[in-house]
Amino acid sequence: MKLTLNQRISLISLATVIVAGFVASQIYMNKKSREEIKEIAEELSLLWKDRLFLNEEQTRKMEDLIIEYTLKKNEIINSSMNPVAQVRKLKAIQKVEHRNLAKMLSNEQFEKYININKSIQKKV
Repeated sequence: MKLTLNQRISLISLATVIVAGFVASQIYMNKKSREEIKEIAEELSLLWKDRLFLNEEQTRKMEDLIIEYTLKKNEIINSSMNPVAQVRKLKAIQKVEHRNLAKMLSNEQFEKYININKSIQKKV
C-alpha cells in the first residue's frame, strides 16, 4: 500500500503530536517530582537543623545535599540494573554523601547524625 503525500504528512503530523505530548508529560512529571523533592528536602533539613543544632548555612547546605543525593539514589533505584549492583552503587553514593556531610558538620554533629540514622534503620 503506497501512501499519498497528504497521508504521509498526516501520519508524520500525528506522530509528532504524540511524541510532543509524551515529552510534555515527562517534563511536567519531572518538574512536579523536583518540586516534591525540594519540599521534602526543605522539611528534612529543618528537622536536622533542630536535631543537630545547625546554623543557617549548614541548613541550606544540608537541603542541597539532600536534593542532590535523593536524585542520585532515585536514579539508581529506578534503573534496570540488578539488585546487587543497585545496593553496591547506593552504598558507594552513601559513602560520598557522608564524606560531604562530614565536611560541613562539626565532628559532634556528624556523630549525632550517624547515630540518629542508625537508630532509624533499626526501627525500620
